[in-house]
Amino acid sequence: MRRLVFPAAVLLLAACGQKTDLEPLAGHSLPPAPLGAKAQPDSEKLLELDPLAAPPRSVELRKRSEERQDDPFDLPPE
Repeated sequence: MRRLVFPAAVLLLAACGQKTDLEPLAGHSLPPAPLGAKAQPDSEKLLELDPLAAPPRSVELRKRSEERQDDPFDLPPE
């Protein structure tokens, strides 16, 4: 039984990684164009995150150790 369950689980997990172009469901359409937009955005454009939703990461490394500033919310346990 275990010999059948493991390959089936692997196949199900492999199917999760399939990527295809997104299409609206049959009988449905994309949301209306935003106010003032000249063209209807496609699915790829609608899925893009704006910079405020996903800000760039800062990977600034410390050059030397620094004292931490006092944190008023770092309270000892009662």
